[in-house]
Order: sequence, then C-alpha cells, then structure tokens
Amino acid sequence: MILDYISLTPWLAISIAFIFSLLVGSFLNVVIYRLPVMMEREWEEQIAELNGNTATASEDRFNLSVPASTCPHCQHKIRWYENIPVISYLLLRGACSSCKATISIRYPVIELVTALMSSYIVFSFGFNLISLSLVFLTWCLICLTMIDVDHQLLPDKITLPLIWLGLIINSFEYFTSLPQALWGAVLGYLSLWSIYWLFKLLTGKEGMGYGDFKLLSALGAWAGASMLPLIILLSSLVGAILGITMILLRRHEAQNPIPFGPYLACAGWIAMLWGNEITGFYLHFLQV
Repeated sequence: MILDYISLTPWLAISIAFIFSLLVGSFLNVVIYRLPVMMEREWEEQIAELNGNTATASEDRFNLSVPASTCPHCQHKIRWYENIPVISYLLLRGACSSCKATISIRYPVIELVTALMSSYIVFSFGFNLISLSLVFLTWCLICLTMIDVDHQLLPDKITLPLIWLGLIINSFEYFTSLPQALWGAVLGYLSLWSIYWLFKLLTGKEGMGYGDFKLLSALGAWAGASMLPLIILLSSLVGAILGITMILLRRHEAQNPIPFGPYLACAGWIAMLWGNEITGFYLHFLQV
C-alpha cells in the first residue's frame, strides 16, 4: 500500500509533511485573520437580534472561503499563482503585484514555521497516527497563538474541540492513559480557574481570560495530568522573561495585559515532544 511505502521511506514522509504543511500554513493565515472577524460578526448579529434590530445584521457572506482573498490596500484579487506558500512572496518581493504595497513577512513566516514544525514531528515519530495527531495539534496551537497575539482571544471553536479530541485520542493511549487525559483536562481547567479567582479576590482585577483555562485543559487532555506542572512552569517562566524584557525595552506598557495563550501553547508543544525527557533529566538532577 502507498501509506506503508511512505511510512517506510522517511525522506518521502518528511517531504510530503513539509509540502502539505506549507499549504496548511497558508490556510492557517486565513483562519488567523478571518475567524476573529467571523466571531465579531456573530456577536453583533446576536446583539442585534436581542435588541429586535435584525436590519443591522450583516448580509454579506464572510467565512473561511468567502470572499476571495484580496489586497487590503487596493482590493486586488489575489490569483492562485500569487498565493503559493513562501514562493509567491519571494517572487513578488514582498509586495502586491498591483499597487506594490508591502506584504507582511508574517504570512510566509507562519507558512514556513508550520512546515518545519510538522516535518520535524514526522522526522521524530515517523509517519503514523501518533505523528499525524501531533501535527494537527501543532496547527491548532499556531492558530491559537497568533489569534491571541492579535486579539487576546482564544476561540472556543478551536480549544473545545481540542479537549474532546485529546480525550478521544488518549482513549487509545497514544500519549497517555485515558484517566490521565481526563484528569489532565479537569485539573488543567481548575488550576488556572483557581489562580484567576484568587488574583481577582486579592487585586480586584482579572489576571487572565477563560480561554487560557480551556487551552490548558486541552493540553492536559493531550499530555496527561502528570505533564501539567511542567507546562505551567515552562509557560510561566517564558512569559515572565519575555514580558519583563518587553517592558524593559519599552515595547510594552507595564499596565497593558500580555496574552498568556502563546506561552501555554509553546510550553504544551514542548511537553508533548520532550516532556518525558525533561522530567527525567530534572528528577535525575535532583537524584530522586
């Protein structure tokens, strides 16, 4: 069978993962931009309906496929050959073919990062259901990271399905046992929920959003309850270092909130790939 041949041919599996993930990375750029807009429109329509003002509801179709992608400056419709991941950006020299406005380098970077992370997973775990599951998780975490950076928002449309998918996958014990996954989801949510309310009672302010609880719950469902301390430690450490650095460099005001989702996503990805090794090294270092 073709799948057996691919799994037995590492270079072919990695090449397929790289090329396919480049295409997925292009789609992730669409999701990152459009999903928050879709959610905002849904909220506006719901508010309009509650107020009995249905005339304000938008009649223009706007989803992940409609309307076609255009240049935000001149509305030039992007042709298929102008939308080839990374390659089109290089050929167009990072500018619109019509108005020559600069195209953000973020788009090819996300495409390339998606491809590199996905192909590394296939390189490390082989071409199998475990690696394909991890690749899908990686795509979701990239989406959540960039949406949280842009909007300080972690959409339920991504986090909630991830919780259920983690439980389903671990019912086959891909990454951990089902009890570990179940309690990982429960404790992941409750741990940040408890910190949220403790911080709010002490300061009267909200230290994080509910999306962070759901993301950690999803990571707990995938990695298991035993990985939660490592994920929380890594995310807090990275978040503190980068947050203090940004404030010292005057690139961020101290009173402005810093999204915690990207640090959780990064820590969760590291825990999924190297969590056992990191924990083993730590325990060996302490001679436990």
